Amino acid sequence: MFRWELTAGAVAELALLAGLWATAGLGVPGLLTGTTYALVSWAVLSVAFRRPRTGRFGPANAVTLVRVVLIAAVVALAADHLGRPSPAALSAIAAVALVLDTVDGRVARATGTSSELGGRFDIEADALLVLVLSVFAAALLGSWVVAIGCLRYVFVAASWVAPWLRGPLPPSQARKVVGVFQGIALLVAASGLLPRSASVAVVVLAFTSLVWSFGRDVVRLWQHRTRRTSPQRRRRAQA
Repeated sequence: MFRWELTAGAVAELALLAGLWATAGLGVPGLLTGTTYALVSWAVLSVAFRRPRTGRFGPANAVTLVRVVLIAAVVALAADHLGRPSPAALSAIAAVALVLDTVDGRVARATGTSSELGGRFDIEADALLVLVLSVFAAALLGSWVVAIGCLRYVFVAASWVAPWLRGPLPPSQARKVVGVFQGIALLVAASGLLPRSASVAVVVLAFTSLVWSFGRDVVRLWQHRTRRTSPQRRRRAQA
């Protein structure tokens, strides 16, 4: 079924870009990049939410969609100011998007509208914002910073080769805190408010905590795989 909410989101993205063009001096590179993002995000989400059994769009997904709209502005402003400290508009919009990251999950639980697709939508929005901020911060601090934004995608790519990495993980408050810290650290580093050495230290701490979090999850998934396969091997040996 066609989702009118997604079309409304795309229209909101284009309207936000037009507003930045008129008020914040958004340049042509940023406008083109943001428009491309708006069209691609609309197409990808339209395919995702047309799948069978996706259910109604729901209030939690609406909050996540607002974050997707805000990311369009972050993408546009980042493209326009690459290599320079983030302008106030970029910092403010990215900060709102980061705050909303703590809202959609609560809304889903409060309204009983949690779903696998909604959770995936939330995760992908998080990952995309961190990737954009890491690319922007990398232009100021060095290309190594992009590793923060790429690590999650490396994990997903690895799961294609090692399917056991797709196993379920228990909820973790530490994982959530580390995820939120990535966006905050990158945003602070990109703002240019701190000396370069302090910005590097903050980003190194963010990257270290992210590696620890992913490493812990990989170990847990491997242990779960080992516990699952050991009984199977014993049954085959007894057969």
